[in-house]
Amino acid sequence: MAARQRQLDAVRAERDDASLACEQRGGRVNYQLAYRIGFHPWEDAEGHAPFVETFSELLDEEERGREPPYGAALDLGTGSGIWAIQLAKRGWQVTAVDLIDKALQRAREKVDAAGVAVELVHGDVTALPKTDVGSGFRLLLDTGTFHGLKDEQRLAMGREVDAVAAPDATILLLAWPRRRRPLIRGVNVGEIEEAFSGWTVTDVGPSHFKAPKPIELLLRPDEHWYRLRRTA
Repeated sequence: MAARQRQLDAVRAERDDASLACEQRGGRVNYQLAYRIGFHPWEDAEGHAPFVETFSELLDEEERGREPPYGAALDLGTGSGIWAIQLAKRGWQVTAVDLIDKALQRAREKVDAAGVAVELVHGDVTALPKTDVGSGFRLLLDTGTFHGLKDEQRLAMGREVDAVAAPDATILLLAWPRRRRPLIRGVNVGEIEEAFSGWTVTDVGPSHFKAPKPIELLLRPDEHWYRLRRTA
């Protein structure tokens, strides 16, 4: 009985953290608050073998037939930098951008601990030229930023990615499907294609990540990877 109660308490605590991290207007994730209170369950994917294997396979495709360094990569909404670090370890020249100071602080600590080179930039993915991130990125990675933006922000992000991407660039985009849920509305393929009009969605597949049970029940992520190739 005591063990069952502890389990229920843990579920309630995680649910309450999720509620705290929700903005009062629009039901969107307040990442500033989430990082301040230490609520970032999306980082759990780093220790989830099926997700990591799927991510590695996606990168294998981009690296096939080439030798490191593979070129410039931009991590859009890097958060704590966990995937930027993985890119750097594989031989990419990585720039990582995020708007949340606390997230970038965590990212700097993780990058230093990993002993890799990642340029961390404070900036907005919907206004990349203002961040001076550079251009000519061959790989652009988004592990959960785009699907949480408002419609006009998504269109702006698409334009900004166009401005900094190399002619032969690839986007790897992680997104939840659109459905009624708190925090993250999600997107459909049509919305992705609208925002990235000069790109073609070439592959879609499950991420194989299983979120903690309270998150699965509350948000029903069913997240998928989308690979986009530049065509214009």
